[in-house]
Amino acid sequence: MKLFTMTSVAAALAMSVSVGAQTLAITNATIHTATEQGVLKDASVLVKDGKIVAVNPAQIDADEVIDADEVIDAQGKILTPGFIGSLNHLGLVEVGAVAGSRDGSDKKASITFDPSLAFNPRSSLIPYARKGGITRDVIVPGGSEDIFNGLASVVSLSGEFDSVSQKQVALAIELGQKSKGSRALSMQTLIDKLEGHKQREKKDSDAHNREIQVLDAVFAKEIPLLVGVSRAAEMLELLKLKAKYDINMVFAGAHDAVLIADQLAASNTPVIISAMDNLPGNFDSMHADLANAGKLEKAGVKVILTIAGDSAHNLYQLRFDAGNAVSYGMSQQGAMEAISSNVAEVFNIDAGAISAGKAADLVLWSADPFELNAKIESIWIDGEKVSTEARQDKLRERYTTPSDMPRGYTK
Repeated sequence: MKLFTMTSVAAALAMSVSVGAQTLAITNATIHTATEQGVLKDASVLVKDGKIVAVNPAQIDADEVIDADEVIDAQGKILTPGFIGSLNHLGLVEVGAVAGSRDGSDKKASITFDPSLAFNPRSSLIPYARKGGITRDVIVPGGSEDIFNGLASVVSLSGEFDSVSQKQVALAIELGQKSKGSRALSMQTLIDKLEGHKQREKKDSDAHNREIQVLDAVFAKEIPLLVGVSRAAEMLELLKLKAKYDINMVFAGAHDAVLIADQLAASNTPVIISAMDNLPGNFDSMHADLANAGKLEKAGVKVILTIAGDSAHNLYQLRFDAGNAVSYGMSQQGAMEAISSNVAEVFNIDAGAISAGKAADLVLWSADPFELNAKIESIWIDGEKVSTEARQDKLRERYTTPSDMPRGYTK
């Protein structure tokens, strides 16, 4: 390890290429911490062994010595935590229309279904998501004939084969409208399952019963019930269950959430919504509106923003959706937290904020990341710098580079 001053940044960078940095200092940055500290100007971050060890709001003088392997002068540019996606099949689908590339759902799935067993860290969709500042993601199963879709997991977008960083972070349930049958039966199925688990007698064989282990984790508040639901009346019934069984819940979709915002805030129930939902797609989403995120934030509800529709392919757009939420009434700080620290808090992820002790998932931007013209200058996951090159960049290079190959190969 060597000592570098601000006047020797170039030398530090040159050495880091050859030896591989273990300690990183980013100085003179405008840091959006996604914490109560808010935005720190002329601040610095110190990273060691993949963790943030210090966040210094004081400007570093040119002659002040920094003990780091690599020093980067941000020159006042914006540094944010890596964003966290949610409610998608990233790494579980390659082409939506090709059944053989879809592994995020199964009609026979139930409580113990874990789609992370099929997670592909080398999916071409992952580098594209990184280009939008996404460093981690909560993958969630769906499509079961049961109300229980299975278990959510947290994955890193590093592209490495050990990218599944946390398993079983939530139990996903789908309620609401049904193409056949009554939504009342779905709610009754959930009630019966919770009551049956509460009243059961413990047995030695429970240690080998995965369904019981998952429900034990729910009742111990180790993981939340992640409930896909939109109608206010159903959410109020679920809040009764939450209080009765003393469990944690998160509502996803939640188009009617603005109608019961006070109850959601009082019960500390987070909601996951799309900032772009502005037209009803069915009778459960009549209150979809671009202003909902801002209204919920002002009511004190913890809001997480996700991408509507095929979010695995469009996760890159998450920062733009957050910017849209700001333009319709959400605070800049609230929107930043809705795609970083709020997600981390709800799903117990050790990232999502620029704070001592957190994983060093960091993104240095050329401008405000919620603006269309902003680009990533550098991105780190667990303190390691990763590439933002995606399939789209390689295709552009292929078709714009002069070549002796036939025209069909180059244009």
